[in-house]
Amino acid sequence: MKKMLVPLAEGFEEIEAITIIDICRRGGIDVTIAGVTGMTIKGGHDIEITAECLIDSVDINSYDMITLPGGLAGTLALSESKNIQSMLKQMKAQGKYIGAICAAPLALHTADVLNKDFTCYPSIENQIRIDGYHQDQNTVIDGKVMTSQGVGTAIDFALKIVRELQGESSFKKLEKSILA
Repeated sequence: MKKMLVPLAEGFEEIEAITIIDICRRGGIDVTIAGVTGMTIKGGHDIEITAECLIDSVDINSYDMITLPGGLAGTLALSESKNIQSMLKQMKAQGKYIGAICAAPLALHTADVLNKDFTCYPSIENQIRIDGYHQDQNTVIDGKVMTSQGVGTAIDFALKIVRELQGESSFKKLEKSILA
């Protein structure tokens, strides 16, 4: 079974995080929620999620993908976390999948793991770079780095993660079951 890590920091975007976790679990991916700022993490709209573990206890080698939800405050915490930045670099070096949505591609940029083509929440590209930014695509897949724009694109993003990790058959079955 493919495994994905979703690290959460205070101020994460709740819809993005829950959508990614839910859709990917429905698609047969073993998703671990890791707290960066504690075991109970408050999102940007005051919804609390209880993590399954702390990021410090994670062995990143056992994961096929790491996916970062957005939310500006959460993204800034992920960008400043030495542990997250190290994990992102390690995943890239091992040729594993990396995902980020909304503001979170900024954390990928900080770790220098963002490939040439990407998308993000409009205006965040100004903190990353204009070259390679695709405002006209909900989700961009460039090699093993996947990025998406935000809350409204979260289902598309999560479904594309399922397609990449689980294959076309699992993707189609899930897409049909959720009426996407």
